[in-house]
Amino acid sequence: MQGRLWIKEQDKNFLGHGKVELLERIAQSGSISKAAKEMKMSYKAAWDCIDLMNNVSKEPLVTRITGGKGGGGTQVTQKGLEAIRIFREMERISEELFALFEGDLNVWDSMLCHTKDSIKNFKGNVMIKTSARNQLMGEITEIKEGKVNAEVVLKVNGNTQIISTITLESVKNLGLKVGLIAYALIKANWIVVFGSEPKGVSLRNCIGGVVKNIQEGAVNCEVEMESEGVKFSAIITEESRENLALQVGQKVWFGFKASNVILGI
Repeated sequence: MQGRLWIKEQDKNFLGHGKVELLERIAQSGSISKAAKEMKMSYKAAWDCIDLMNNVSKEPLVTRITGGKGGGGTQVTQKGLEAIRIFREMERISEELFALFEGDLNVWDSMLCHTKDSIKNFKGNVMIKTSARNQLMGEITEIKEGKVNAEVVLKVNGNTQIISTITLESVKNLGLKVGLIAYALIKANWIVVFGSEPKGVSLRNCIGGVVKNIQEGAVNCEVEMESEGVKFSAIITEESRENLALQVGQKVWFGFKASNVILGI
């Protein structure tokens, strides 16, 4: 699955993949004409793109340099370099999410329409088809910032909460704040299943519940657990299932690392 990202401002396509590539090539060569030639576009088309970006932005992204040893040229400003960095980071995050999705984009509209009140009444009937078996919606209740990373707490239902560790840059780019509705994606094979409440483990997330279903396979099996109305799925080996003597109705604990929780808004 693939997708493209655009940023609009004043009802105009302010930044997109092509415009950012143009900025990058100008930054490397110091020349609009050379950048345009490399991208197989006319000088006028390249200049029109730059003119649009400069007019829409509060600060110019590209400026002219006069004089100097080479007789002047074109320079991408600090604002322009920042725009490149932010857009590429947004593209990276988008690509990671698109890699998880298998094709059902119709659900996005439903997700985006959920208000805080509707999330509280959300029964899980609308699910996103992704390679991540666990998709949880909730409210951000706490953000603890460190020097490099931040710990984000997402309350999904009752006393059930998910802790995610992401970079400070991701917190800023996503605009995360307390009270914001967000979602968490957790792949089933990232979850460790415990037959008794684990103690002394480094896993930041450890959620207890009751086994609702076990789907056996030749090598692996899927274990579905429910905790306060929230369902989780884990993929474990058949050997692990036998060692834990798992049965429907049994009390279990699902553990997973905070760094394995992908957050989205």
